[in-house]
Amino acid sequence: MGLIDMFIEAHRFKDTVFYKENSDLEDKYNALLKLNNEYPNNEDLISELFIVKKGLDGENEISYQLKKSNIGMYVLRDINLKYEDLTAQIDYVIITPIYIYYVECKNLVGNITVNDKGDFIREFNINGKKIKKGMYSPLRQVEAQREVVRKIWDSNASKIYKFLASNNFYHYRRVLVVAANQDTILNTNRAPKDIKYKVLRADGLLRQLEYDYNHRSDDDYISSKREMEEIAASYSKLSYTKDIDFYNYYKNKFNLTNDICPNCGGKLIERKGQFGNFIGCSNYPKCTYTRKK
Repeated sequence: MGLIDMFIEAHRFKDTVFYKENSDLEDKYNALLKLNNEYPNNEDLISELFIVKKGLDGENEISYQLKKSNIGMYVLRDINLKYEDLTAQIDYVIITPIYIYYVECKNLVGNITVNDKGDFIREFNINGKKIKKGMYSPLRQVEAQREVVRKIWDSNASKIYKFLASNNFYHYRRVLVVAANQDTILNTNRAPKDIKYKVLRADGLLRQLEYDYNHRSDDDYISSKREMEEIAASYSKLSYTKDIDFYNYYKNKFNLTNDICPNCGGKLIERKGQFGNFIGCSNYPKCTYTRKK
């Protein structure tokens, strides 16, 4: 590296900017928390809350890791794209000076092995019994999401630009699967070479991004901060909002009604108490469920 390159490297943009940081998982989690307070012993709610919390914890772990980076990047979380009848929900879009990464986050309990055929196998314990089962490939999932991006790109790019840049589309737009559970043992020793370095733990994410940046080709174009921000803005503009009321969504999904006791299934009625009216179960005193009116 020459003196000019060293000067440029020392003074270039190196921060991590979250252009979009909110996630549908946060809205789902808050809605489920509220419902769980109203229906505290509903097993469906408890199970769904556990699953959503695991997913949210996984995404938050990736955010934490990215904030420690000094590569210089713009990050968008939970991007929803649509092309005709195809849709893609991408957990993270990471825009670095050279590459754009599409990240699929998995926060699963247990260990993950990728065999020599590229199949994903999950191992975990239930009541002391070891369970081993295949799982749908998250790598194929995020690759399919990238294909939606490709179709959007093809539909908007000029003929000349497509001719010049289409061969490099996959080179500059890469996919990663990140196992966010720090207790997960990830075994990719026998995975095909083209898969091995696309599947990693959250604590190895920055190492991979830094490796790619430091082993770039002399022909690779390095984007400026302004150019990365413009790319981030374009993804943000393309992303659509689902605009779902998750409180009512889950209430309908689990058939939760205002007049059924979540503890025993009895009828809820209005009662008078020392501090005013409240909602209580008609099966009182056998059931002591209450909530504010």
